Amino acid sequence: MTAPMERIQVLDSIEKDIITCLHSAGQVFVELSKEKTSLKQAENHTQMFLKTLSTVETKLSDQITYLTQVSTGQPHEGSGYASQKVLQMAWHRLEHARSRVNELERYKVKHVQGRTAHRSLPQSGSGQMVNVAGSNMSTGPAT
Repeated sequence: MTAPMERIQVLDSIEKDIITCLHSAGQVFVELSKEKTSLKQAENHTQMFLKTLSTVETKLSDQITYLTQVSTGQPHEGSGYASQKVLQMAWHRLEHARSRVNELERYKVKHVQGRTAHRSLPQSGSGQMVNVAGSNMSTGPAT
């Protein structure tokens, strides 16, 4: 059986113990409310109440300890939470690295396009003009 299912069964067991505990406490009050009280019966129900209450306390403490370990990321038996957390952080770092590489690639393309555009501009004083169609037109020396 899987660990989560076992945890749910333990919680179900705790719930049943709480019901038993409440039932025992109710039986004590029923016994004490009778005209002819049986102290032996009241004591038996009281002992059952205290025993069940102690079991509930122990089981709940174990569950709280487990949940504390899971929530703080401490390594513990039967949980993949810490590994899952590490994997999730690795994915976040990978996505950040990808976005930075893409940003640097955009800067590189922009820079290369700027250098290419700068080289294709005519030199001042060359005496040539480039029209939009790309044919050279001689204008003579610049005045």
